[in-house]
Amino acid sequence: MMRFASLGSGSKGNCLVAEAGHSRVLLDCGLSPRETGRRLERLGLVPADLSAILITHEHDDHAGSAFAFAAAHGLAVYLTRGTLRALEEAGKWLPEVETRPIDARAAFAVGDIEVLPFTVPHDAREPVQYVLSDGARRLGVLTDIGASTRHVEQTLSGCDALVLECNHDAGMLWGGGYPKWLKERIGGPFGHLANAQAETLLAALDRSRLKHVIGAHLSEQNNRPELARAALARALGCREDWVALATQDEGFGWRALE
Repeated sequence: MMRFASLGSGSKGNCLVAEAGHSRVLLDCGLSPRETGRRLERLGLVPADLSAILITHEHDDHAGSAFAFAAAHGLAVYLTRGTLRALEEAGKWLPEVETRPIDARAAFAVGDIEVLPFTVPHDAREPVQYVLSDGARRLGVLTDIGASTRHVEQTLSGCDALVLECNHDAGMLWGGGYPKWLKERIGGPFGHLANAQAETLLAALDRSRLKHVIGAHLSEQNNRPELARAALARALGCREDWVALATQDEGFGWRALE
């Protein structure tokens, strides 16, 4: 069996945990070390239960506490060399932490969990997202991407579960109060997915195995839960209440793939 849960998802911090066999990984660590530990307890876990930390990219809401949390609990950190360099330059790297640089297109294992990184367009040094598997079931995680690519769609096709960014509603973003440069960054090809883009991406996938679809990384200023849920439901051809959403404060509870 494989299962997964979110500690929190949004611009104030992202963190997801996945478990297969005797292994558990933390995917991103953008909450404070204390808050990360508190939210793990909410899921029935303690830091000692974790096997490693996987990082998608260097932005604070994904990697801001990764090395501090890893140092406190003796965990290895897996990340691309570009992400590592960016965190070193930002003063986030700690020499006492075991660092495992990865190839952005090569699969590897963390105990019982198979990890497949894949490249994405985002305004970071060498960003990736991940597909996690126990060998039979696949969980795809895709947040922080400005536009879909054929590579992304091929990688995520056939997943059993998908956590997919629905960052903003385009009308709310462009009609809102953010400065022009920030709107252009968020809405640009290296920013974040709008609901309509997430809908199009999801519709392009092989969805035949999907048992869980969860919208994630929703903007608190530029989106509404009902808009994100409706967009994903249209792509799936399902009732809107079947689609789940990850929140900033609660994330989402355990979901099992059996």
